[in-house]
Amino acid sequence: MLFEHTYRGSSAVSSTADRTSMSFAPDVTREPTFFKGRLRRRIEFREAISALHDVVVSDLRFKPKDKTAYKEWAARQEQIDWQAVAAERTQVMARVNELQAELNALYARSSQRLGPFYKARSEYFKYLYEKEKDFWFVLDPVITVHPDEVFFECFSQDESSYGRLGAGYEVFEEVGEFACGTTNIDYSAALYDEFQKIRTYKETRFEIDPSGFELQTTGEEEYKEVKIDLPDSWVRGFLQVSSAMSLPARTFELHPMDVHNLCFVLRRRREQKGPRGMRYHLTPGEPVRVVFEPWETEVVCPRSTYTGAEAEVIRVWGRRRLHILERLIPVARKFTVHLLGTGMPSFYVADLGEMSFTLGLSGWTANDWSSAGNFDLLAPRAEVDDLTKRRVFEELRRGWSAKPSELASRLNLDRSVVLGALGAYTQAGRAIFDLNKNVYRARELSREPLPLQQLRFANPREEAASRFVTERAVELNRPERNPEGHLGLSGSVKEKEKVFRPALTLDADGRMVRAECTCNWHQQHKLFKGPCEHILALRMEAARRRRL
Repeated sequence: MLFEHTYRGSSAVSSTADRTSMSFAPDVTREPTFFKGRLRRRIEFREAISALHDVVVSDLRFKPKDKTAYKEWAARQEQIDWQAVAAERTQVMARVNELQAELNALYARSSQRLGPFYKARSEYFKYLYEKEKDFWFVLDPVITVHPDEVFFECFSQDESSYGRLGAGYEVFEEVGEFACGTTNIDYSAALYDEFQKIRTYKETRFEIDPSGFELQTTGEEEYKEVKIDLPDSWVRGFLQVSSAMSLPARTFELHPMDVHNLCFVLRRRREQKGPRGMRYHLTPGEPVRVVFEPWETEVVCPRSTYTGAEAEVIRVWGRRRLHILERLIPVARKFTVHLLGTGMPSFYVADLGEMSFTLGLSGWTANDWSSAGNFDLLAPRAEVDDLTKRRVFEELRRGWSAKPSELASRLNLDRSVVLGALGAYTQAGRAIFDLNKNVYRARELSREPLPLQQLRFANPREEAASRFVTERAVELNRPERNPEGHLGLSGSVKEKEKVFRPALTLDADGRMVRAECTCNWHQQHKLFKGPCEHILALRMEAARRRRL
């Protein structure tokens, strides 16, 4: 999928003895979006924007060594006559010793002459390294200006980590003119180094340059065009994040020192073999306990008490991505943790006062958001007609953010219909769920509409489920509603000569909270990689019958 951006110049941070000016170059081909303000919370912003950079460059995927050259060398060694080589080597070594003495003498005389060359070569390789770092950025961060805050979003290279930095207007001492909207900003590797120069004693000005939208044909040479060809999995993964954030979760707070202790254990020890999980032991009224595998090292969080209703043990993987939060520990007031379940995603929201930093982690590093998450399949999937969808989105865009219940009240619609419409726009990249304030926000991920047909089916299971419903291969039993208001669905799905019996439970908002199936795929993976095609088909069939 090709993304095209055009910037007027490059983003820059200019630093003097008494002032730091940050000017972000927006994409001039998008809807005009700009902002001006003087930063008040300087250190907190510096650490948060640096943590966002750590998300952008994060790539913890296993990288196997290339053994091609070694295998070629080993094959050549097998064809060598080693006795002849040994005799020849004795003669060669005698000559080598003579030559080595001569070379030592020449090197001593030429070392002074080659000094400038070695220095220039070192500087050249350093220059190449710094330039190569720009290729780490897969997609320039997305920045959105809303009436109540400005927020940045980014996604990691390995498609397993999501970062969001939200800065309320209280972060600024004064706010100038601004225009709400979403745009991409030019964010180079050198810009990160300049952020480190922000200090409390320097006045810091923050600006998304509005002049970037004053287009003149005579100034075309001033524009920098960037074309990025992204895999569909990267884009789909970005869309999955908000769906995952809207799912039910076990929520508790961690003191910054408790987060420090978790990172400290990971810094001190490195596992040589599995398991590599981290278990959260949650008991109502007691401190949160975290156990690290395989050492069974337990960290008790005495400052963090679990206030949930039920005791539970939740196991997560990919724990070394928590190091992204280290820079925020000195400036954070607390961390709110949202766990979706064992092997499911987790979210860590750092409270920075008037700012918040959200780190979203998939179930484990290799389980990226797009290929194995499929959290949009667990989210509300109510079918909503196009006119109602547009009404909901226009009402959301009118205020830029709102809770589903507020939109339902304003439009006189059922809450499930509003959630279905918001879910559709979330998966289309036009809205996002703000986990910090529990509201939906209007946010256009790209300038052009995303190719929904290309992204329609995130995996073959959803496509197969749709085919089962179309072919009338799904038998649905009578739905049952329990005292908690949850809806239980059961039935059978015929696939060729086999019959599978799925069952699932939906909560009051239509979200899947439990599911079972007799198929082999579900027996192996449960819900860790999303529901199987038979569970999806049962849910689709129930939704279809409700519409009739």
